[in-house]
Amino acid sequence: RRPPRSTPKPSSAASDVYKRQTYSSAPNVREEGYKAFAQMSDADDAADHPGVTLIGRWHNLGQGSGVAICESDDAAAVHAWAFNWNKILDVDVAPVLDDDECRSLVRAKLGL
Repeated sequence: RRPPRSTPKPSSAASDVYKRQTYSSAPNVREEGYKAFAQMSDADDAADHPGVTLIGRWHNLGQGSGVAICESDDAAAVHAWAFNWNKILDVDVAPVLDDDECRSLVRAKLGL
């Protein structure tokens, strides 16, 4: 289930879109990435992705990879965040749906 939004949106506002970011790093720059991430404060982290709400982020340290789920109605802000890490990470960004959105779409498309 989608976590509750921190502030309700007016009904006329464009809806936010969940984005999935998967990332991976090459072994020769992995330690550099770990150091940069480990040295970030909460304020540094928030400043790294203005206009994007981070829902959650999970890391596979052994492979230098992971996934983040974020929410934003600004695709450029999401891609700007990915670009911040471009020197050390390959980042793939894709829109994703929560369970309710998925069911609704499939029901509408299949006439269920």
